[in-house]
Amino acid sequence: MREVRIFELEHDEPAAAWRVARPSTFKVISGEIWLTVEGDSEDYWLATGESVQLPRRAVAWISAGQAGARFALASGSERATARPVPTWLPRWLGAA
Repeated sequence: MREVRIFELEHDEPAAAWRVARPSTFKVISGEIWLTVEGDSEDYWLATGESVQLPRRAVAWISAGQAGARFALASGSERATARPVPTWLPRWLGAA
């Protein structure tokens, strides 16, 4: 299951920090967003329709352009997929 949240930022709002709990997609719905991720030497200006992947535990700083902005943050489940255990191995050996 995916969770999608939609947010709006006004131009005069201060930059906001987002701590990413799960790998997420950040997508601009309208307007422009300034985005920087701690540890990344680049700053990004994202326009309508542009997106970026944010890794787990990233801290992203965002601010809206002159006209404000709407954006979506979508994250998926972090549930690990089960690895199949070969039938010829004892069950306890394949569980590691």
